[in-house]
Amino acid sequence: MGEALGGRRRWIWGVAAVVVLALVVFGVVRAVTADATQEPEAAETVAVDKGAVTTEVATTGTVQPAQSRSLGFSVAGTVESVSVRAGTTVTAGQALASVDDTDAAKAVEDAQDALDDAQDALSDARDAAEAEPDTGCGSDVAAAYTAPTTTSSATPTPTPTRSALPTATTAPGRTTAPTRTTAPARSTAPTRTTAPARSTAPTRTTAPAGPVAPGRSGGGSGPSCAATGGQQGGRDSGADPVLSAEQRVTQARTTLENAEDALAGATIKAPIAGRVLSVSGKVGSQVSAGNSFITLADIYDMQISADFPEADAGRLAVRQKAVVTLADRAGQEFAATVVQVDPVGTSDGTMVRYGVLLAFDDKPDDLLVGQSAPVRVTTGAKSEVLRVPSTAVHDVAGDHGVVRTGSTTVSVGIGLRGDRYTEITRGLAEGDEVARTW
Repeated sequence: MGEALGGRRRWIWGVAAVVVLALVVFGVVRAVTADATQEPEAAETVAVDKGAVTTEVATTGTVQPAQSRSLGFSVAGTVESVSVRAGTTVTAGQALASVDDTDAAKAVEDAQDALDDAQDALSDARDAAEAEPDTGCGSDVAAAYTAPTTTSSATPTPTPTRSALPTATTAPGRTTAPTRTTAPARSTAPTRTTAPARSTAPTRTTAPAGPVAPGRSGGGSGPSCAATGGQQGGRDSGADPVLSAEQRVTQARTTLENAEDALAGATIKAPIAGRVLSVSGKVGSQVSAGNSFITLADIYDMQISADFPEADAGRLAVRQKAVVTLADRAGQEFAATVVQVDPVGTSDGTMVRYGVLLAFDDKPDDLLVGQSAPVRVTTGAKSEVLRVPSTAVHDVAGDHGVVRTGSTTVSVGIGLRGDRYTEITRGLAEGDEVARTW
């Protein structure tokens, strides 16, 4: 009984093994015959056409104000008022914050008083200079010898030598004689030309000829000239009181201007219209002169700041066109232009990147400072050139590559290789069919 049962089990296992083997053989045969009869799928083709070829580089930048200002007080003190906070939009000239200006105002008053005193002193010095008699030697000599002409009525043009001779001025008959004015003996007399009285003028105090000019009686200028060495006006320019007073006025005026600037600097006013980015203090805070207290940004002239890897930066240039998208304005694209490319890159340890600034061609409203902005810059463009999809060109080396037409490959010349299309310069004609990918 046991042997019969064991034989039956062996028979069942044998049948199962045969069935499995048959299924395996059937599958192999079917697979082989299917491969033998299936035709290879034809590669998708595209016609060579004419159109635009462009190349772009892309990155993500941030929106930044074109300019920002760090504002502070010009005097130290205690903050009395702060009328803005971060995010406040302000206009040019608006007061933003102020400190206690008591000391600054007092300094202006003192400087004004000092200027008034200096101006009064200058006025007094000028009055004194005008009242001082002129003791110039040359002018006194000329006045002494020409003064008699004002008292003589008989002779219209007497010579200075005749005014010194009593007989010439008192004889009425001789004053009108023409021979007296032209006599050579009178003009060449040695006693008249070499008289020491002419050179030293000692007799000018007793000359009987007409009256002398007011303020010069007694010939006082003669001794004065000798005492001062003949200096005009008797003043030493190094100790001129008028000049000293003028210098004092100039110094006082400068001090007043500085004090007025300090008083004005006790209040921070917006130099431009924009938005406050930060305020670093509050009412009651102690501040130092010159330290930044408020940061103000010009939000009406925004730009995009971006970094590009060095592989892309070499193709960037000023005035290239770009397209900017903003996360809060889905579906919109904004035209921009490259306005600056940094000449020196910065390394983050793994890659060197170059900074680029782009300006909106038509700035959108209500931009957020610091918001992200994906950027695509067009670094090359050609229009109406022979082109094929860039995926159709293989084995690119320099200015040539390979494309497939039907079952053969063709060597072609390539020009601008763009992101979607590649320019073909030789080897194909418009309308030729090439494999899109292979």
